[in-house]
Amino acid sequence: MKIFLGADHAGFEMKEKIKVYLRSLGHETNDEGAFKLEPTDDYPDFVDIVAKMVASDPENHRGIIFGGSGQGEAMCANRFKHVRAAVFYGGPSEVIKLSREHNNANILSLGARLVDLDRAKEIIKLWLETPFSGDDRHIRRIAKLDYKLRPDPEF
Repeated sequence: MKIFLGADHAGFEMKEKIKVYLRSLGHETNDEGAFKLEPTDDYPDFVDIVAKMVASDPENHRGIIFGGSGQGEAMCANRFKHVRAAVFYGGPSEVIKLSREHNNANILSLGARLVDLDRAKEIIKLWLETPFSGDDRHIRRIAKLDYKLRPDPEF
């Protein structure tokens, strides 16, 4: 599995540290930016690349995106077909476990201003190690999500 990383200025520092952490665990990572701390950058510039890469092979690629809250980043990523971004900015770990088991989340959006580095590492490890259940009901629901993302909606 290849893990694509992306962050704006708010998530830049955490992305850099998580990149080292993931590599220490033996994961292959691709950093899609930001490549320097730039206070005026815009998260869609980096999140779009991560989402496109994950969407190109959603069963074998994952993404981790970082922003202030993670909310805008997830909204951006979830506009792409075959992408299912889950947000974490604190709370119970069960949320992340369910995002994998029930939703087969393939992007994790972290709120870098709200989650400290140790908690982020814990959540990322759980997210990477939790398999999708493969239950028929979850497969059916995921298919309905992708159906809603038609390139040219007719409404």
